[in-house]
Amino acid sequence: MKLPSAKEMQGLDQSAINDFHIPGIVLMENAGLGTVRMMKNELGSAAKSFALIFIGPGNNGGDGLVIGRHLHQYGCKPIFFFLLAPDKLKGDAATNMKIIRKLRLPFHVIDTEARVQTFPALYKQFISHGIPCYAIIDALFGTGLTRKITGHFADTINFINSFEAFRSIPVVAVDIPSGMDSDNGKILGTCLKADYTATYGCAKPGHVLLYGPEYSGKTEVIDIGIPPVVLDRAKITTELLDRKAVAQLTSPLHRVDTVHKGSHGHLGVLAGSIGMTGAATLAVRGALRTGSGLVTLLTPSELNSTYESLLVEALTIPLPSSTSYLTIDDLNFIEEKLIGKKAVILGPGIGTDQSTANLVYHLYENVKQPMILDADALTILAKKRDSLPEPAGPRIFTPHPGEMARLTGTDIEDIQNNRVQAAKTACSLYSGERRDCIMILKGAGTIITSSAGLTYINTSGNPGMATGGMGDVLTGIIAGLLCQGLGIEEAAAAGVYIHGRAGDILYDKHGFGYTATELEQNIPDVIYDLLHYTE
Repeated sequence: MKLPSAKEMQGLDQSAINDFHIPGIVLMENAGLGTVRMMKNELGSAAKSFALIFIGPGNNGGDGLVIGRHLHQYGCKPIFFFLLAPDKLKGDAATNMKIIRKLRLPFHVIDTEARVQTFPALYKQFISHGIPCYAIIDALFGTGLTRKITGHFADTINFINSFEAFRSIPVVAVDIPSGMDSDNGKILGTCLKADYTATYGCAKPGHVLLYGPEYSGKTEVIDIGIPPVVLDRAKITTELLDRKAVAQLTSPLHRVDTVHKGSHGHLGVLAGSIGMTGAATLAVRGALRTGSGLVTLLTPSELNSTYESLLVEALTIPLPSSTSYLTIDDLNFIEEKLIGKKAVILGPGIGTDQSTANLVYHLYENVKQPMILDADALTILAKKRDSLPEPAGPRIFTPHPGEMARLTGTDIEDIQNNRVQAAKTACSLYSGERRDCIMILKGAGTIITSSAGLTYINTSGNPGMATGGMGDVLTGIIAGLLCQGLGIEEAAAAGVYIHGRAGDILYDKHGFGYTATELEQNIPDVIYDLLHYTE
């Protein structure tokens, strides 16, 4: 599913209007009617009730007028609250206002902070007639909002959110909750909290990023009549990563009866040190559970016996010079052992000793196989972000927000406030001229962005995954997918979704408190489900 930015969505609307001669008022009519149909499906009949509809400037307010008119058709009494003088409406919204006047539907003008204080008294009048309130409709601001909400607009939103009598009344947002930045899910001063959101044409990044899921409630995409060809030729590069999308990405994983372990790649893993053996163990297990044919762990010699007992299905090779952590002294030995490997993991639990760092720099620059970089490798690379050479092969970076802040030289708050842009900036910084580097910004709504230009926003995952070792399993999953022949973009995107979905199975059963080891045991079930997905 495409996720256009506010600017891109405006371009889609304008293309439908200008290139295909679909009048804007037709799109507005479809939006309003589609919203009312959604409300009927979710809330039941609107007959013998009233609805409170809050109207703001622009087309979002016009959508609200259409919604009110169609609710009226179904026996509901719409009561409009204009937060600007109705005569100031323009274009298609003004046309719909003329219809509202002709129908003599009731409205109130609430255009000052003082008038906001009249809401409780007005509401008491409405309920005194003995009919219930069907819904509150937020048609104040749409996807074009970029400034902080202030004045009587902010007061109105805060009143709707906090008025005790409204707590049992469903709140429906038009396109996006008023006060939310549709490009990143950031709250612009204040934001209306909706139970349902009817969004038009496409979902927006803000619905799934940051505060989007919490404030949007249940979101439904309404088809407003934009021709499919408009979306196809717009080349929108941000997509929603859901079960359907990942089922398509993972379709090459289907196996024929004649396969063998050599058919599904040999993974090389450089991970672990004294006190951090769990990181390497989880990464290896993640790859094996995903279906990698063979996995070889190159380990400091003192740890080899530990890994041989923990990882009975993997190969372990003790390094001759590295005793308790990886060092540059074993470079030639490591390079020899990486020959023939389909992919390489570098970083989980390796520490940041200078000799380890020198090894990381050399392998990053010279290894030609796809390499997944995680944990300590990211911290090491961040120290040379301004002087790193272009890597010799495809690279997948898997930072959490703290690591991303180090990679980019910014702070965590800046990263979290605009996660998509942060991932794109970091990807550009580390990829050089290569078109096959991926930056994965982990967290709620994980971002996967490619130096080739495509960005995914993930839909799987949950708060129970906020515990140690989860990132190591993710690194293993991605590596396992690469070993089985998925492309670098496909492996990164599918790996993130599979990882989150494996956690969701546990969260649905137990809530939080499960471990990374328990999560990796669910990976085969998730892949099986994807390979048997049908619409």
